[in-house]
Parts: sequence; structure tokens; C-alpha cells
Amino acid sequence: MSLRRDVGIPYRYDVEVVGLLVSPVHRYDGRPAGVVPPQDGDRVGRIEVRAGHGVVGDRYAGRAAHRDAAVTVLAAESVETLAADLGVGPLDPLLARRNVVLRGAEVEALRGEVFSLDCGEGVVVLRGGRPANPCAWLDTVLAPGAHRGLRGRAGIRCAPLTDGVLRLGPAVLASAVPLDAARAGLARRVAPRPPRA
Repeated sequence: MSLRRDVGIPYRYDVEVVGLLVSPVHRYDGRPAGVVPPQDGDRVGRIEVRAGHGVVGDRYAGRAAHRDAAVTVLAAESVETLAADLGVGPLDPLLARRNVVLRGAEVEALRGEVFSLDCGEGVVVLRGGRPANPCAWLDTVLAPGAHRGLRGRAGIRCAPLTDGVLRLGPAVLASAVPLDAARAGLARRVAPRPPRA
């Protein structure tokens, strides 16, 4: 599938993949505890994405319930802005447990949009979907207030439309909509639905 063919001439942005995560099991299970579960083995330098399947080796890959949400993407700036808002030191964006962490991309603007990432090993095309809402564990693993503070900017869940490889380092993001890197750390609020008649 060609992004150019499907959505017209895309906007192109130089971004950086600063984190990749593949988790064979759920690390934040049950009620939040005072100890951060070990997860260093989940941090990788390269992931393989399969269309309609997800990230190879990830717990959500191939699950029908997650077909449209098998790859999660987060802007590193969201966690950096959260740290500044909370007045705490640097926070690790991979503790938010998203598969792909980008720098220089207004990720929240990609909800409902088809976009691609090219790290030099083929283009991975994704369809942005619903928000990847933060969980209560973030108050434990990041900082008190992180659960509430990341609402509207905790990333998006995506459907993988092509097979490909993503790796740490520079990448090109192509999108049918214009993005503003200066807004990468800001929350995107969804207007409430009008009441039913």
C-alpha cells in the first residue's frame, strides 16, 4: 500500500524514533504498586510490524480485539511537558509503555489519519485511531499526577496497514495533514458529543 497513492501528496517531516518497546506480557497488571516492574528486556533497537497483526512479539499482536489498535505511538515531548508541569526531573517516556516514541511529531493530530514512518528499511503505514489513554500505574512509575497529566497526550493506538521495520534513529513521517512539532507535547481535547435527542 502506498501512502502517496492512498491519501495524496503527503506532508513530510524529519522526526526521530527515540524509543521502541515490545512487551510479550502485561507489565502493569492489577492495581498500581509501589515497585516499578522490571522491563528493560522490552526496550529494543528495532521492531517488525506486520499489517493487520501488529508488532511481532508484542502481547497485542494478532489479537482480534486489538487489530485497529495494535501499535501505540507517543510523542516524547508529551512526557517532557508533563515533567515540566509537575516540576519533576526528566521522566522516561518508555515507562508509558507505548511501542513507538517519536521526537518532533505532533502525534495527537494523527488520530483518524493515515500516516507513514520510514526509518530506511521500508515504509510502515499506520492508521491512527483512538487515544492510548493513560493508566493509573503512571502515578507510580512516572510521578504522582502523571495519570491525570497525560490525559489527551498519552499517544494514539494505530492499525498497521503494511509490513515493515522501525528502528531507533532518524525517520521521515509522512502525513496527509499538516503537523506542528511545537504542539507535540500539548494535550488534544475531544469536544464532547452532543446529547441524544
